[in-house]
Amino acid sequence: MCHCAHVEEPAFTLWRPEDKKRPTPLRSGSSEVYRPDILETIEAKIKELSKELRTVSLDIHAHPELGFEEFYAHDVYTEFMAQHGFEVTKHFHLPTAWQATFTHGVSGRTVGINSEMDALPGIGHACGHNLIGISGVAVACAIKAALEKHDISGKIILLGTPGMASFAVAHSTNLLESESTAEESGHGKVKLLDCGAYEEMDVCLMCHPSPGPIGSVSLTSCLALKEIEVEYKGRNAHAALSPWEGRNALDAAVLAYNNISALRQQLKPTHRVQGIFEGKDWAPNIIPDHSKFSCLIRAPTREEMEETAKRVVPCFEAAALATGCEVTITFPGAVYDVRQNRALGDNVANIVLNKYGSIDYKYGIASASTDFGNVTYALPSLHPGFAIPTEVNGGNHTPAFARAAATIEAHNACLDVSKALAATGVRVLADDEFFAKVQKTFKEDEILRRPL
Repeated sequence: MCHCAHVEEPAFTLWRPEDKKRPTPLRSGSSEVYRPDILETIEAKIKELSKELRTVSLDIHAHPELGFEEFYAHDVYTEFMAQHGFEVTKHFHLPTAWQATFTHGVSGRTVGINSEMDALPGIGHACGHNLIGISGVAVACAIKAALEKHDISGKIILLGTPGMASFAVAHSTNLLESESTAEESGHGKVKLLDCGAYEEMDVCLMCHPSPGPIGSVSLTSCLALKEIEVEYKGRNAHAALSPWEGRNALDAAVLAYNNISALRQQLKPTHRVQGIFEGKDWAPNIIPDHSKFSCLIRAPTREEMEETAKRVVPCFEAAALATGCEVTITFPGAVYDVRQNRALGDNVANIVLNKYGSIDYKYGIASASTDFGNVTYALPSLHPGFAIPTEVNGGNHTPAFARAAATIEAHNACLDVSKALAATGVRVLADDEFFAKVQKTFKEDEILRRPL
């Protein structure tokens, strides 16, 4: 998590649609911003693109697609990037992923950016990925304009990534129909990381909307997450005539659920264990011979998540032992906590505080999870949240948040954080001393979160 020095936190009052107050800089010019001329170029370019970006955002919002099914979004974004001077690779490693690149000068560093695209079943863009998508586009186009105008060498790589907003629902839906649920679990960035899509990047940037104070940008981390899939195999029998002949797979799942409930009393309040169990062709007069349990484990860091997983697994094994069922436990995937790079975060914070709003360490996606966490373990990265006006009880993954993600206020907030990210990306390319600091802080954090 990024802990910026001397960063004032705002009063924690959530931004509501009825609020008349506009986002205002908290410092208002009290600290120097790196290369104001570059920031002016970035602001001008994003202002120029604002109407186009708004059109794209609303178009994507009106055509929600689940993870790994974002074919409409794929075509909209790749056409846009090609029209704006980027070299585009469609269907990049994955059917709906894409890459847009631009290089200026003969050599230089590479800035990576992510545009997420997926929506949620039934409630559309209730996580605001239409805003994440256009933010990546805005950042890439603004950095391109700065490189050209100020003759700065460097490369931009924008990835359109199949997201993970809908992974849990998709995973559960496929639980009984498919043996390849690991391929459908929805960790698009992890798959791209494994394919080498991030290897050329020196840093990677993206952002995410959420509830928060007016005009605020959040530098919180998030929770690491591990998936566990459990299958119980028992034996059918007549439930009344000869139940002793059976081995009850439903009982095994129920016992596992209760075992986990008992374990929660001894888990830290910051840890989460969630799960469901289900079966197929169950009937009250037949001892069920088959059940499946889908479980998610979350904790503040990857190391803590793995430690909690070690305690959860025996809950499943004990249930099998008690019921005489066979148990198969698999681990389809995991996503890690976000390692916010301190140097990148400090630079974004300074720009936001001087130009656009405030910084907080409470909101963002602090209690959620993202596959971008795995990217932050691989290279220096930043994933700020940004506040948009939300209704009471209308946070992420609600129909109200989907409505909020289409508002002009959300659009403007998205563009403000995009300006700060673009300016930070240009600084990575132009300022050797700053990039050395980015690398240093990444290595320091790596020691704190040493791989298991």
